[in-house]
Amino acid sequence: MNNKEVVLSGIRATGNLHLGNYYGALSKFVKMQNDYDCLFFIADLHALTTNPEPDALHANVKNILAEYLAAGIDPEKATIFVQSDVPEISEMYLLLNMHVGIGELMRTASFKDKARKQLGIKTGNDDEDIEKQIIGTDSNKRVNAGLLTYPTLMAVDILIQKAHKVPVGKDQEQHLELTRRFARRFNSFYGVDLFPEPQNFNFGDHAVKVPGL
Repeated sequence: MNNKEVVLSGIRATGNLHLGNYYGALSKFVKMQNDYDCLFFIADLHALTTNPEPDALHANVKNILAEYLAAGIDPEKATIFVQSDVPEISEMYLLLNMHVGIGELMRTASFKDKARKQLGIKTGNDDEDIEKQIIGTDSNKRVNAGLLTYPTLMAVDILIQKAHKVPVGKDQEQHLELTRRFARRFNSFYGVDLFPEPQNFNFGDHAVKVPGL
């Protein structure tokens, strides 16, 4: 029986990785695979929020897979998979969204930042002005709904694997807190003890900076 803690991490298929990704994350993942039940995935569904060209998306998936292997992630020690190859992720994404409030998603810092960029809103604008422009803009610009529900999909990635630890940078800590909230909500609503509440995986005194998720 495998008693190792489950550790999950994924990288969005939006382009090639660089040395910062290697030293900040991948080199550490190589060490983790010896001590934990590691799952490393390629987040092609998350990449859809940027509306990539299909050919470019497929190429990016292959590139990241090659870079995982080149960095030293061993398929004999860790599980490597493509997000969209697990249909249950998309199914649970739909179901979990029924237990998530629009307000709590709109309050996430990452959504506001990305919405500003898509609408061309200056950083100084207050949150109320941003929400008005998102909901009632008269321009042809639109905010991708996938950006709004991004934290739900990230939560599903983690919860469906029953991950105990997830290496995330400071910009993703709010999403990890939402994941814990969604796990508690689901368990309470259905009267089960199904999903553990995941914690950030810290390397020494510093949280790893994970590219993508």
